[in-house]
Amino acid sequence: MQRRTLLLAAAPIAGSGVAGCGMSAVAAPFDSLASARRVLQALPATARMAEGWPLPQVLVHLAQSIEYSMAGFPAPRSALFRSTVGPLAFAVFSARGRMSHGLDEPIPGAPAIDPTTPHETALARLVDALTRFEAHTGPLQPHFAYGALDKAAYTQAHLLHLADHWQLFRGA
Repeated sequence: MQRRTLLLAAAPIAGSGVAGCGMSAVAAPFDSLASARRVLQALPATARMAEGWPLPQVLVHLAQSIEYSMAGFPAPRSALFRSTVGPLAFAVFSARGRMSHGLDEPIPGAPAIDPTTPHETALARLVDALTRFEAHTGPLQPHFAYGALDKAAYTQAHLLHLADHWQLFRGA
């Protein structure tokens, strides 16, 4: 239902050149990979999620997304979706400077995340994924929904994804 709503809301934007726009601002504290790492490294072990998955599960989910951008997503949407609807959704998110998606939806085809993963383990995995992505100079894999993204667009996608989940962090 949310995707259908997004598409209807995006229709007036689709023809406005948004798809070719540069990187829009992402709300602080996630305006760069370095600032995201600093915020995450300062995240207290007592932080929790207001609803949905436990915090470590969210941190692993975010790490998976970054890791898959370098290694390949396990179950991409159809090529048609990744060349039409997906890029349109990303263009809308990019133009708004924020993403909205189901905050408890796993990445398609990703292995289930152990909800008992220790906070420190999950946090270290996410920080490592951000660091490896920032240093990555090889080819990037198509996003499971958005399709081909260059490094700048993927950076924005990762920061928007992190910021979207951040809205449910408590004690952070």
